[in-house]
Amino acid sequence: MAEPGEDRDGLTLDRLRVPLGPFLADWPTGLVIRVVLQGDVIQQADLDAPPSSGSADAFWARPWLRAASGEVVYAGEAARWRAAAHLDSLGRLLSVVGWPAQAVKARRLRDDLLDEAQTKEVLPRVERLARRVGRSRTLYWLSRGIGPVSTADARAAGVTGPAARAGGDVPARYRQWLTDVVRDVLRLDDTARLDPAVQESPRGRWDAVRPPSVDLARLLPRLLEGAELSAARLIVASLDPDPDELTLTEQGLARG
Repeated sequence: MAEPGEDRDGLTLDRLRVPLGPFLADWPTGLVIRVVLQGDVIQQADLDAPPSSGSADAFWARPWLRAASGEVVYAGEAARWRAAAHLDSLGRLLSVVGWPAQAVKARRLRDDLLDEAQTKEVLPRVERLARRVGRSRTLYWLSRGIGPVSTADARAAGVTGPAARAGGDVPARYRQWLTDVVRDVLRLDDTARLDPAVQESPRGRWDAVRPPSVDLARLLPRLLEGAELSAARLIVASLDPDPDELTLTEQGLARG
């Protein structure tokens, strides 16, 4: 039920409380953000802590988990998983924005990388995707100015990885993914040993006690407040916290 309340401009409008998630298409599984809407503007956003799975596994962070346990993992394998993870995130964002053809291409490249495809097999396709998506004026105009986060603000919030390095809005973040994917596809044969404390996992610097997705998720309420509802899913997709990481340990989101 709606209830009256003042909006940001001092006008009295109906306020509607709506949960976003956990079952939206192309939404991080298990993530719930409870928002207060006035018109189509989010006035308040609160993050629910997902229940801990008690699992010691996070799919996209597996090379970092193995390396942290003392297993020898090569940097090329980590680059493969990181590129595949970014393509998975990109496919989700492109689906949300309404570009299914390119979303399918991103997901096929993701699957090929996980199937051990070599650089020469996927690099031309990755570069074509990077050009098509990265230079799309339509995609840029649809998403520009949405969810801006400076590098300084990201670092202050504990965020590392592509979201921090991008230092900008939704287009800055998906372009960072594209840049990182091309770079990592060129490193698939790197036989240096992965140092999980130095080389970033897909969402940022790896920490098993506080995985990088925790800080990504905790950044969402601030970005969503004041945004139009239509922009909310784009903001979430462009940060794309990993559900496995959010439930990895009992620390989760509950302890901040």
